[in-house]
Amino acid sequence: MMIAVSSRVNEALHITAIGLTVALSLWAAGHAVLTKRDSRAAFGWLGFIWFAPVVGAVMYFIFGVNRIRHKAALLRRNLDRYRAQAAQPECLPEELQRHLPDRSGHMAMLARVVGGVVDRPLLPGNRIDPLVNGDEAYPAMLEAIDAARASISFVTYIFDRDESGMAFAHALGEAARRGVDVRVLIDATGVRYSWPSILHTLRREGVTYALFLPSFAFWHLMSMNMRTHRKILVVDGCTGFTGGMNVRTGHCLQRQAKKPVQDVHFRVKGPVVAQLQEVFADDWLFTTGEALRGESWFPKTEGAGQVLARGVTDGPDENFEKLLWTLLGALSIARYSVRIMTPYFLPDPAVISALNLAAMRGVQVDIILPSRINLPFVLWASRAMWPQVLQHGCRMWLTPPPFDHSKLMLVDGCWALLGSANWDPRSLRLNFEFNLECYDADLAQRLDRWVQTKMKGAHRVTAEEVDGRPLPARLRDGIARLLTPYL
Repeated sequence: MMIAVSSRVNEALHITAIGLTVALSLWAAGHAVLTKRDSRAAFGWLGFIWFAPVVGAVMYFIFGVNRIRHKAALLRRNLDRYRAQAAQPECLPEELQRHLPDRSGHMAMLARVVGGVVDRPLLPGNRIDPLVNGDEAYPAMLEAIDAARASISFVTYIFDRDESGMAFAHALGEAARRGVDVRVLIDATGVRYSWPSILHTLRREGVTYALFLPSFAFWHLMSMNMRTHRKILVVDGCTGFTGGMNVRTGHCLQRQAKKPVQDVHFRVKGPVVAQLQEVFADDWLFTTGEALRGESWFPKTEGAGQVLARGVTDGPDENFEKLLWTLLGALSIARYSVRIMTPYFLPDPAVISALNLAAMRGVQVDIILPSRINLPFVLWASRAMWPQVLQHGCRMWLTPPPFDHSKLMLVDGCWALLGSANWDPRSLRLNFEFNLECYDADLAQRLDRWVQTKMKGAHRVTAEEVDGRPLPARLRDGIARLLTPYL
């Protein structure tokens, strides 16, 4: 009798286990079919799920489900997205066409594309000044901080406690003691790049600061990948700075730092500064719960120049892939020339196709990369992709040391994209980034001349050179490329 009962219990447990396995596999397979945009990835997961019961479903749950975008949306749910009233009306297509050279009428198409991607108007009346390296950028930023009378907002990824970082901390503290409202937001990962961190100094100076996504608990592991990579400084709501430069002495080449880093930052004046401030205000509200509103943060700004500009925000939340769409739109509309500067170049298949198609249409596509970078593994993965980019006429250049961290895209001598984002999956899908698109022939051509000086001292890479590398190097690079989504 006991044997019969035990047998029935075992049979019931067996049936239950089979049922749970089938249900788990059905859930995983259904999720893959409904959510995976790449049919090859969906097909691969389906095979793994059904040919490795339980294990396949569990592995899909751990590695296959994209929780990052969902997590980002949950983090920012129910938060008000503040939009300041524009000091000037949005630039109309006919105004854009009058502003650009005769052969640049097609750029109105790009403005329409980006306008459909981002929720911000293209504003006239701006001035954008390039500031090369920390030798030019830091004095200009510190001068603006010293002149502040109402408010300072500052977000950065890295804020080192070195000579440059201490200078910024002291200037911010002096402003706070003058009665200026100072808010500083630092990424919780970036602040760890120096030890001890700058936080004790900021507290001592009386600076109000916060850390972006500081929790590293196990249940917040998804948040660890979502970093703010934005670099924005706004003073009195009317003078802004943005670009790719962190706060660390290595950016000051004249000081002969041990690890020098080249970069370019930009001073911004005019109505578009309000869009920089909007981004900071949203991030500060998300991080601290404090809403920054009123005349001290969002004053009425006057026209300061001729550049038409618009902010492009990107992140794993509702701004997902807005920058990627902007890049693809610019590549598809380009007619004459495209110049790209980026320290990390890990393009996905869509970007590779867009680069090749532009070159095949007769567009001169130049990609300028540093020959040495601070992340060798990323350089290996990038090299594995170079043959795909070179095969249809794109040109690639490697600049000599010191490491060039500049981020810039120029199209047809009248459009520039500048800001914090790199051409890699981390910037385009994981990080919170901020860029400016600018329509102005004088600015674009000035930047183009600067890029050409870089190219004159650079080494042009050929397809034969890449294909002729030793087999061990190609295998190493190919293996590194497999991890591109996680770099």
